[in-house]
Amino acid sequence: MATSRQVPQLPLALRSPPDQRLDTFVGAPDGAIALLDACAQGTTNDWVFVSGPNGSGKTHLLLGACAQALASARRPAYLSLVSAAGRLRDALHAFEGMDLVALDDLDAIAGDRDDEVALFDFHNRARAQGANVVYAATARPDALQLVLPDLRSRLGQCIGIPLTPLDDDGRRDVLRQRAQRRGLAVDDAALDWLMRRVGRDLGSLTQLFDQLDRAALAAQRRLTVPFLRETLGREPDARPDP
Repeated sequence: MATSRQVPQLPLALRSPPDQRLDTFVGAPDGAIALLDACAQGTTNDWVFVSGPNGSGKTHLLLGACAQALASARRPAYLSLVSAAGRLRDALHAFEGMDLVALDDLDAIAGDRDDEVALFDFHNRARAQGANVVYAATARPDALQLVLPDLRSRLGQCIGIPLTPLDDDGRRDVLRQRAQRRGLAVDDAALDWLMRRVGRDLGSLTQLFDQLDRAALAAQRRLTVPFLRETLGREPDARPDP
C-alpha cells in the first residue's frame, strides 16, 4: 500500500501460536469478550477501555482484538504507549486509516500535556473516520493522572471492562490450556511446583512456561516436577520448596 508514512507492523504475537486470542482469555467479565469481538469486527460503534493491574490480562485482550480484526479482513494496529511517550503525535499519525486501533499502557503518557493533546486529537479523528479504538491502562480514566479534562471526558465515554488478577485456579487453567494447545503433557503437581517457585505473576509464569515448553519438546519429556527441577536448577532468586 503506497503511503507517505510507514505503518508499524502488527506485533509478532499476532503471527505466533494463538495464546493471546479473545477465545483463550480466562476470567473475563460477563459480556467482555462479545463486546471486544464486535469492536474488532466493526459491528458496533462502541469503544472500549480495559483497566486493571499489571498481570490482569489487558495486553492479551488488546492483542486478541487485533487478531480477530485481522481474521475479519480489517486493518488493526497495536501500540504500547510506553514506546511512544514523548512523541505520541508522530506515532499516532501512522495509524490513520486503520479500522481497529488498540492503545495499551495509557499510564505512560498521563501527565504529559503534549502527549495528552495528541491522544485527544487522535481520538476525535478516529471517531470521525468510523474506526474502533480499544484503550488499556491500570486504572479507569477518572483515576488516571491526566492533566487534560477533555481527554478524561472522552475516555470516560468508552465502555469500561475492569479486570482483576486471576486466582491460583485461574492461573492453572491458563497454563493447562496453553499446554493443551501445544499438545504438551503437564502434571498438576508440576504446575503447583512452578507457581510456588517463581511466584504467581501471570506474565512471568507464561513467559517461563513457554521456555519450558521448548525445553520439553527438545528433550521429548513431560512437564513433571523432576523435569522442572532439572531444567530450572536452583537459581538464587527462586522460591524454595515448602
